Amino acid sequence: MGGPFSFEPMIEETFWHPVVRATEVVGAPVAVRLLGRDLVLWRDSSGVPHAWLDQCPHRGARLSLGQVHGDRIECPYHGWQFGASGQCTHVPALPGFVPPASHCAHRYEAREAHGLVWVQVAQAPMALPAFAAEADDRLRKLLCGPYDVATSAPRIVENFLDMAHFGFVHEGWLGARSATAIDDYRVEATPDGLRATQCKAWQPQSSPNATGPAQVEYTYEVTAPYSAVLTKVPDPAAVALAGYSESIALFICPLAPEASRVWFRLALADFDSPDDKLLSFQHTIFMQDQPVLESQTPRRLPLDLRAELHTAADKASSAYRRHLKHLGITFGVC
Repeated sequence: MGGPFSFEPMIEETFWHPVVRATEVVGAPVAVRLLGRDLVLWRDSSGVPHAWLDQCPHRGARLSLGQVHGDRIECPYHGWQFGASGQCTHVPALPGFVPPASHCAHRYEAREAHGLVWVQVAQAPMALPAFAAEADDRLRKLLCGPYDVATSAPRIVENFLDMAHFGFVHEGWLGARSATAIDDYRVEATPDGLRATQCKAWQPQSSPNATGPAQVEYTYEVTAPYSAVLTKVPDPAAVALAGYSESIALFICPLAPEASRVWFRLALADFDSPDDKLLSFQHTIFMQDQPVLESQTPRRLPLDLRAELHTAADKASSAYRRHLKHLGITFGVC
């Protein structure tokens, strides 16, 4: 990182956040938003992604409106060119001018993983959110999204951890009004967040491969402030594929305190069904969630447990709120 711009760091800036599908960063620069800031993404000639502040240090024009020339990005206003290090390498108005070290763009760390490009705003020894199923060759990987949602990232994570809404929001799919009771389950802290185990739900259609209603066991993991993973193990008798398993990661880009971009990374033991069938199921489920999420008030997640009511069925979400408060998260919470 580096450049003439400086910001007071927040704890959220030390974590890695997804900002765009990796396949979208090709020839032209790509404008994205993260934590209330405008960024530009581009690839150099070797395919390495770069993430910078979307602002030329010369006169403030958006670099995302410019062009990529091999290992350089060119500003659309005066044609200044910057190399992968962020250093200005060429000023067309002064062909013989050698730009000093101070003439550089503000850079952020960027990595590619899970089908997405991730950005870290403030340097810190922080790992990308884990998704163990990504390395399992027995599972097929698909990326679903993005979805732009008018609510905070923590509200979306909490909804992902919640089973008590299945019979109402996902009636006929993940739940039924005749089977809404939530059995006791276990929640434990982990180095990255929390893990909820022994979570059980009766579901009319638990997955695209379900052949009938089944009791499904869930394991939830919060792997970063705005990321989580669930693993489903349905009754084998209610699934068309032998040995079927399913793992779904939720990856959220916090665009603004009350605006988020959402992706789901699917890891499925199904190499036969067409992509459309598998993605359609996940799309249907989230389209049921989205209007409810956007209706919640406040849109920022309250970390004071006295601000909203709680029961034993909410123990995972309550633990998540305590975890965010312990970390000192301020973006998307109140």
